[in-house]
Amino acid sequence: MIPTLPLALYGAATAMLEPFAPLVLRGRARRGKEDTARLSERLGRAGVPRPDGGLVWLHGVSVGEATSLLPLVAGLLTRRPDLAILVTSGTVTAAAMLARRLPDGVLHQFAPVDTPGAVRRFLDHWRPDAAVFVESELWPNLIAAARARGVRLALVSARMTQASAQRWGRWAASARALLGAFELILPQDEATEARLRSLGAALGSHVNLKRVGEPLPFDPDALNRMRDAAGRRSVVLAASTHEGEEEIIADAFRRALRDPDEALLVIAPRHPGRGGRLRTLLNAHSRSANEPPTGAVYLADTLGELGLFFRLADVVVMGGSFVPGIGGHNPLEPARIGRPILTGPDTFNAADVYAEMFAETCAIEASDATTLARHIRGLLDNPAIARRMGEAAAGYAQRQGAALDRALALIEPLLPA
Repeated sequence: MIPTLPLALYGAATAMLEPFAPLVLRGRARRGKEDTARLSERLGRAGVPRPDGGLVWLHGVSVGEATSLLPLVAGLLTRRPDLAILVTSGTVTAAAMLARRLPDGVLHQFAPVDTPGAVRRFLDHWRPDAAVFVESELWPNLIAAARARGVRLALVSARMTQASAQRWGRWAASARALLGAFELILPQDEATEARLRSLGAALGSHVNLKRVGEPLPFDPDALNRMRDAAGRRSVVLAASTHEGEEEIIADAFRRALRDPDEALLVIAPRHPGRGGRLRTLLNAHSRSANEPPTGAVYLADTLGELGLFFRLADVVVMGGSFVPGIGGHNPLEPARIGRPILTGPDTFNAADVYAEMFAETCAIEASDATTLARHIRGLLDNPAIARRMGEAAAGYAQRQGAALDRALALIEPLLPA
């Protein structure tokens, strides 16, 4: 990797700021954004020994990216059971999800902060033979140091927004150097392909790992208890909601009902830590308080139970799409379970997936609360239509599995012999 002046200045600046990293991390831990017991991992100090032999390192920063790694992990375990696998993530919620869902024997660590010392300690300990980053993780110190040590790098399911492309475009030579460190770059859509190509990247075929995966896990006994508690009521699930969306969806739900006892609204916020405020705002019972869903609104404010609530739901409303700036969340999770899907208009993070699902009537867009209320009413009135939508969604999700085989075939030459 050929160094550039901006990258050299970045390295020098992060080295000067490195002594303050522990203070910053402790402050983040007080706000619930770091795991206090594992702050040393963020500084590159490993929490577990390195296994002997070859090691593949996979990285996804947050819940969505880390979840998209799970089918890749399963595929690598099948194809190369001789290799150790290390998965890193950058958020507390992603770490909690991975703790529940990673197969036995697969290691997890928090990713190091992008300072020279933390990166050096991380690489000294783990000595990865190959590394696969997903989506948009372009940390200069980490990439440069890994490449200098001979780690074979891949950027898979790559995503770059227009804003990020414009920022990197101001430092075109540095962007070209960073992207050139990857031996394999697989963009997830045409827009990202165009943006990366404009920055000088050499690209392979399209692969979107968020399109593949198994249905989310669930506890059958818990599902039976929830169904008993819901009784004869239909269930509308608002999944992965963000601040400002719960009021919009709750308003649409109430307007959709003819009888307040005909349906239950379950709200599963993207960040369960917001549950306390939402419970007061919505006058809702909550999962974390171990309360049954006896009222009109129930708050699913626990981690790792979306698989349960997708199966409980008759209709799924995907969050992150009714307020600007979020860009929507992955609709394939409810699709794999065969549920009809409603979404708001702001879905730029999954625009291509939604476009295909709209075309196959797997999902319907609601531009505002009034339209959302009308669609909820329509699906509750017509369970046969809702069922056909869910079946079409499940069929669409099943057809996406070819992307995983394509990604594994392209990654395999980078793995140690």
